[in-house]
Amino acid sequence: MTTTLHSAGVRTALARMFAAAELDESTRMPVSPSASAQERADLLQDLYLPISPRGGDLLYSLVRAGRPETVVEFGTSFGISTIYLAAAVADNGTGHVYGTEMSRTKIGHARANLDEAGVGDHVTLLEGDALETLQDIDGPIGLVLLDGWKDLCLPVLRLLEPRLTPGALVVADDNTFPAMADYLAYVREPANGYVTVDFPVEDGMEISCRAVTA
Repeated sequence: MTTTLHSAGVRTALARMFAAAELDESTRMPVSPSASAQERADLLQDLYLPISPRGGDLLYSLVRAGRPETVVEFGTSFGISTIYLAAAVADNGTGHVYGTEMSRTKIGHARANLDEAGVGDHVTLLEGDALETLQDIDGPIGLVLLDGWKDLCLPVLRLLEPRLTPGALVVADDNTFPAMADYLAYVREPANGYVTVDFPVEDGMEISCRAVTA
């Protein structure tokens, strides 16, 4: 039996997007660390900044296993990771994905890509600053993907924390980046309520279970 992840629409969309993302590597320009989040989003509005295919398969598997009713993604970009999350929600037959993105250009492309893949009905995209757009997401939240600006991963997690269900998974991409130091120190401190694992996919993923009880 074919899963949504291996359907023709999803595989065709992902293959095209990963190919385009590879071309980005030769055109990526450095961005000043003093630039605001919105300035960074505007400067990089044409670049994919994707997760790896192996990381995508991991996300799909985590959503299938956990069957979360609410999935939150910080940093949708062109929607590659969102497609993996939405495919899993579709195959679970329950749940919904809420994606966040600051770039209006990327929001438009992401919507088109999700529809091309045939999973757009499972996703709501929120345009703007995630610290504002995620304030009204109802809990309980069962899985969070943090793949936006690395210096904002911890503030976004702290914003969502009161709405995380016990046992929720928080997946942070690119945990090898220096800007992730504060985030990693937080989730790796047992007193903050997480059991966390450094998972060896490209650029690293930190997978943290919200271990507090209800």
